[in-house]
Amino acid sequence: MLDPLSPFRLDGKIAVVTGASSGLGVRFAKVLHAVGAQVVIAARRADRLNELAAELPGCLAVPTDVAVAADRENLIARAEEHFGRIDILVNNAGISRTGGIEVETLETFEDVQQVNTIAVWHLTKLAGVGMVQRGSGVVVNIASMLGLVGATPIKQANYSASKGAVINMTREIALQWARKGVRVNALCPGWFESEMTSGMESDEGSQRYINLNSPMPRMGYAHELDGALLFLASDASSFVTGQALVVDGGWTAR
Repeated sequence: MLDPLSPFRLDGKIAVVTGASSGLGVRFAKVLHAVGAQVVIAARRADRLNELAAELPGCLAVPTDVAVAADRENLIARAEEHFGRIDILVNNAGISRTGGIEVETLETFEDVQQVNTIAVWHLTKLAGVGMVQRGSGVVVNIASMLGLVGATPIKQANYSASKGAVINMTREIALQWARKGVRVNALCPGWFESEMTSGMESDEGSQRYINLNSPMPRMGYAHELDGALLFLASDASSFVTGQALVVDGGWTAR
């Protein structure tokens, strides 16, 4: 009898996850490992990476600041040297800065683009060389629903711009690689508990704002991204590329 879960299995696949020292990145690494992938985890905080690696047998931890080009190059080189290839790249690392544009600095805007957009482009390019050569591979870019709609009253032009860029960059690279066996998609979460949204889950004003404006009046739970991640990372989505899969409780459907 056909196993209905078999398309979601990643046995023997090599997956790289950035931003894997906290929040959703930790969850993504654990989920991929749970379905059989060997995982390379990357983030700046080596102590947290090592703690996570101890929980995931066969995992490779590579301390990485994705804002630094040399670190990005080292991450991909280490992963390929250790495992021989990269099958799945999850570009999860991201930052945000709040404040109206009249007080936002050029340096702040550039810093956010470096992590959220340029690093995604560069890591995809680096990992994609081997993927294209082998004729197979998957890239999952963690964007945001705020790449599709404005964020105000939480003012963060830097973040919205970066995630909008990631969504359209995903489409373009997907088109370039569609005939080369490499799929590229974006996962766009809504309001989820993470290091970036720390405090919102207990702040009365934040919760009132979310409850009043979200068709499903609450923040998402981390496990509610598991299915979307596995769908995009696995053969379950073998005919899907260039898409932005939104998991936001209906926020962008308003």
